[in-house]
Amino acid sequence: MNSDGKSTSRHDVKVRKVAVVGIATALLLSACSSATDSASPSSSAPTSAGSTDSAVLSFDSAAMDSAVSEKAEQFREIAMVVMITTPTQQYVNTWGSVREGVNEPPTLDTKVRVGSNTKTWTGTAILQLVDEGKLAVTDPVSKFRPDVPNGDNITIGDLLDMRSGLYNYTETLELNRALDEQPERVWAPEELLAMGLSQPPYFAPDTGYHYSNTNTVLLGLIAEQLDGKPIQQIFADRFFGPLALTGTSFPANTDTSIPTPYADGYTYSGNVETLGEGKEALPQSRLDAIAAGTERSFNTTMHNPSWTWSAGQGISTANDMATWVKALGTGSLLSPATHELRLNSVQPTDGEGSAGYGYGIAQMGPMYGHIGELPGYNSFMGYDPINDVTMVVWGNLAPTADGFAPASAVAGALVPFIYGKPAQDASDDIADTEDANGEGK
Repeated sequence: MNSDGKSTSRHDVKVRKVAVVGIATALLLSACSSATDSASPSSSAPTSAGSTDSAVLSFDSAAMDSAVSEKAEQFREIAMVVMITTPTQQYVNTWGSVREGVNEPPTLDTKVRVGSNTKTWTGTAILQLVDEGKLAVTDPVSKFRPDVPNGDNITIGDLLDMRSGLYNYTETLELNRALDEQPERVWAPEELLAMGLSQPPYFAPDTGYHYSNTNTVLLGLIAEQLDGKPIQQIFADRFFGPLALTGTSFPANTDTSIPTPYADGYTYSGNVETLGEGKEALPQSRLDAIAAGTERSFNTTMHNPSWTWSAGQGISTANDMATWVKALGTGSLLSPATHELRLNSVQPTDGEGSAGYGYGIAQMGPMYGHIGELPGYNSFMGYDPINDVTMVVWGNLAPTADGFAPASAVAGALVPFIYGKPAQDASDDIADTEDANGEGK
């Protein structure tokens, strides 16, 4: 079991890493918080950006470049993109090539699959429906889905903050085996939900925390029911259009393509072989073969992501993720009251001092955002509303052969270059968090 109370599956990690305490970045960012110390996981941060007592350092671009290159080479990444923005400076690093065998550096507009960062779209859509009076976070799930076991006692809020107890369908052998044998398979949302509901819950509602993609798929179905349109249209109407997210999309379940320009995704491992605690990294014999160059990664770009649906099927760019996560952190898409409700929902995932999770949003030190992973892609996005800092990182070989989430690790490595108060070595924080959460796949 990992620290959020669940048995770890590689497949779960792919989408889950995205969100939860996110491997490394979570604890690392909380250790290197802003000078105000305002962002403990159980408290809400002010919604106004900027501070006269900024904790942000002047960027040392050369040293940051070195840190990115070191991590990218360590993880055998094909491409990585980093963008960090403050009110007075910006750091951008577009490393490597968008695919093997070509010399085509990525850009801030290169498209990638963003995995569980999609959860923030679904959560925000639900909270907009709260603003519109179509539901409340205190409503029982049974009001909208009478078929959910114990639905009278599970609230919409329990789904949003991962405290419903509903079993995570991505931990099932059934799904992981199917992903290995039929990566092109088209999954319907109701199939995914049925897998989760067929298993016993982890705990009674609101008595624990367990990251579960079942929650977010169920929220997507409820959003469609209340809004009267498909989830992709909900996202387009509510977010992509108003925020001019021209590089962001939510494909149809049958569509495995990524609009150009895009980066291919790569991985070394399958799903079943890394299913279960202690199997995040490949066996030493495989690691040796990879190091010797006798085993290569394989391309996952066109694997069908429909197994994630509203929990992880999105596509975006670094530029768009930066715009989105700032809107998320400032609450510009919600009423002030509902944004405050969201921030106040954040609770530690593993006791005081751990990173927090709330209504479709993770809190990692001073930053609000999320982490996302699918086979071949790992991404991090965070926004600090105190110092008006935005950070986006993605990599296109994930998880790494030795069980790391590259974007989160790079984000963690760069935090000491942003904030002037590193409470402890960032790399140690990352390693400790990966071990504790079992997400370093």
